[in-house]
Order: sequence, then structure tokens, then C-alpha cells
Amino acid sequence: MSALVREIEETVFETEVLGSATPVVLDFYSTECPPCEALAPKYDALAELYGHDLRFVKIFRQGNRALSDKLGVRSSPTVLFFRGGQEVGKRLTGGIRRSELAAELDALVPAERAAAIHAAVKPVETSCDVLILGGGPAGITAGIYAAQAKLDTIMVDVGLGGGNLTVTHQVSNFPGFPKPQPGYMLAHHLLEHAKAAGVKGRFAAELTRVDLRERVVVLDGVETIRAKKIIVATGSSPRTIGVAGEVEYKGKGVSYCATCDAKYYEGKHVVVIGGGNSAIEESLFIAKFASKITVVHQFAELQANKHAQEQAFANEKIGFLFEHEPRAFVASDGKSVDSVVVEDLRTHEQKTLACDGVFVFAGMKPNLEGFGTELELDRFGYVKVDEEMRTSIPGVYAAGDIVSKRYRQMTTAVSDGTIASIALSRDLAA
Repeated sequence: MSALVREIEETVFETEVLGSATPVVLDFYSTECPPCEALAPKYDALAELYGHDLRFVKIFRQGNRALSDKLGVRSSPTVLFFRGGQEVGKRLTGGIRRSELAAELDALVPAERAAAIHAAVKPVETSCDVLILGGGPAGITAGIYAAQAKLDTIMVDVGLGGGNLTVTHQVSNFPGFPKPQPGYMLAHHLLEHAKAAGVKGRFAAELTRVDLRERVVVLDGVETIRAKKIIVATGSSPRTIGVAGEVEYKGKGVSYCATCDAKYYEGKHVVVIGGGNSAIEESLFIAKFASKITVVHQFAELQANKHAQEQAFANEKIGFLFEHEPRAFVASDGKSVDSVVVEDLRTHEQKTLACDGVFVFAGMKPNLEGFGTELELDRFGYVKVDEEMRTSIPGVYAAGDIVSKRYRQMTTAVSDGTIASIALSRDLAA
């Protein structure tokens, strides 16, 4: 911890924070908290820059529950900002990025001082054997193999690691776990394994610049990492469907993650768009909360696996509207979706379904923003690789859902990561 960061207890909060003549930055943290671990080096680094103008303090949330409850702090980390005894600015929680924190710190000092602090930032140069972009199952597996091969390995993730596992309700087909496992717990175990193997993490990071051909990546505008080999394992994200209102009401009744948002629809009616595995499996999860689910699917039959179909058809909460497509997500009050306009593909007639929200499961898209145009891609935008996961750029490999392949499962991602890491280890030794 930086010498400019002080840890305090709730007994001195009044004097040390509310009574301070200098603006205070307060970090509520917990143990066994990956986002807290991701924040710590950024917090320390910014304390070194702003610490002569602001006071940086930390409070152990688990040991100071009365204060955290009084302040309404419900998660770790939570960073609060105080000036003149009053909380100011925006609270930051979860996977906090350096730029987010710096923006709040800038607001606590005069503009000219903020500019001087930014000008004083010293770039950091780091070298490694293997740089892995992406912390899902493919990236983590590659990291474990590389680190166990005594290769200096860094894994970078724009989130907190775990990939789509962190928002997957249950995983029922990963070898070694006869009973379905919560996705977030599998993600946790994978990340702990990578850490134990010696993989160095950079989480909640911003990819300022990526040059795959030179194997150089700049993080947070500060750290330049030069690698002998790079593995791209950035995965995929939910695909939007281009329906009117989709962008405007994302997070306001339009969701792509049942694990994240189903709990907000207790006793309510939701519309699910899609008929593949994700749509039907997630509908079954949503049914634990919602009182009614209407699945809108463009085809006459579901494309989900037979087991999921059987469960869905047997669930009295779930109804189906086949050969229909959504045309608009509507919010009558302009705040939250309360209906979906759908079109019958046979008659072209449109009708309105009253609902309390909508979940979209229309497939995934590869996460390649900011990676340039040199990687050879298939017609769907996924990265082409050879049998050892080499891409069209020398020294660059790809693994997981980013790769052009027929099946995208956790098990195939783990396989890709294994192959890529073994291949690059042999290439480095050649």
C-alpha cells in the first residue's frame, strides 16, 4: 500500500473524513474480493499523484459494518469522495477503471492542478513472455499452462475476469462437476488457479492501444506491455438486433443477461427474444422470478437442445409466439419498457404485447474492437486460426469464442487455450 494511503477505522471517521479540511477519497474494501484486488494498484498509483492535494484512506468494510450500513455501502469496493464534511461526486463500485477514478479526483482539485498532475504521469514499460488479452476460460487456461511452463505471463481483461461465465446461471456440462455449478463460482475457481500458477493480472483495464504485429499493448494510457507472444482470447458479447428502442432502453427494461437482471422481474411478465439454447435455458432461469414469459421466435420450431425444450414446454409460466419478430420496444412513459411490438411473419400483421421488460438472446459477436484490421477473419468476423491456434499475424494466437469454429462451449474454450499455450511454448523454445 502506498505511504500516501492510510487505513482507518469507523471510530475516527468523523474526525479523519468529515472533519478534514482537505478533500478525502475513501475506499471501502473487503478481503477475497477480486474487484478490490483490481482496484488496489490503481488506487495506490493515483494516491502517489494526487496524494499531496487529497487525502486517501481505506476502510475494511467487513470489520466496520455499522459505518458501511450507515453510509449505504452495499458492495466492495465502493469509493466515496468527501469535501467539507459532505459526500460529493459519483460513487464508484465494482470493476473501477483508472480513468473513472481519475475523473472524480480531477473534480476535487483546481483544473490547472489536475492538468499538472496528468502531465506528471510517468509511463511504465513492462516486458513479458506471454501476454493474454482476455480473462475467460480460454485465456485463463492458456495462462495456467504458460505460467506452469515458467513463462512470464500477464493476463489483461477489460472486466474482472471469468468472461461470460460470470453471468451464466449454471454450468451443467463441465467435466468433474456432476451437479450444475454456478457460473460465477467456476469463474472464481479458474481465476484462483491462474493466480496460484503465477499469472499476473491486469483487470478492469482499458486497452488504450493494441499493436498485434509489434506485440505491444498500452493499458490505461500509462503502462506499455511488450510481449514475445500474444494470445487473443477476448471472447464474444451479446448481439443486438437493431430493433427500435433497443439502444434507448438498454438497462431500462431491455436486458441481455438473465443472471444479472431476472431478479428484478419478480411476479412480472417478460418477453424473451430468441429460440436457441441461450434463450430457452435463460427463460427457465427467469421463470424462477417472473410470473409469465412469452418467448418470441422467428422460426416455427425452437433451435435449443431437446432437454431444454422439454423443460420449457412443461413450464406453465412459459408461452411461445412462433414465426414472429420484434419490431419495437416501447416505453410509454419514456423511462422503462412496457410493451413490445411484434410482427407475424406469415401475415405481416403487427400486434403489441404488454410486458414489464424484455430479454434479448440473439447470439453473440466477437470482441475485436480496437484490434485493427490485420487479423484474418471469417465471414462472420471471427478469427481464423490453424490447428495450433496461430493467427495470420506471426507470434499472435487466438483461443476461445473469438475463434472461427463450429462449437463455442466452455470445454472448447479450455481446449483452445491449452493448444495455444503449448504451441507458443514450443515456438519460443525453437
